[in-house]
Amino acid sequence: MQLETLTPAGLAWQTQALCAQTGADFFFPEPGSSVREAKRICGMCEMRSVCLDYALDNDERFGVWGGLSEKERLALRRTAR
Repeated sequence: MQLETLTPAGLAWQTQALCAQTGADFFFPEPGSSVREAKRICGMCEMRSVCLDYALDNDERFGVWGGLSEKERLALRRTAR
């Protein structure tokens, strides 16, 4: 049995993501600023898991991706080893 994927081809998912409709300011805040609003937006986004996978696969080191901050993604990478 083959599972059907819901992942849009290539990077098309980025145009469907809520962050594309709200702007980068929330997702790439100044150091020490809150990421609460970005995480709230990510929590409502259907592309969240695809976004997180992209960030992990491409070693994105800045900003909120898939609802996780830089530190949270680093911790996730460390536990996945």
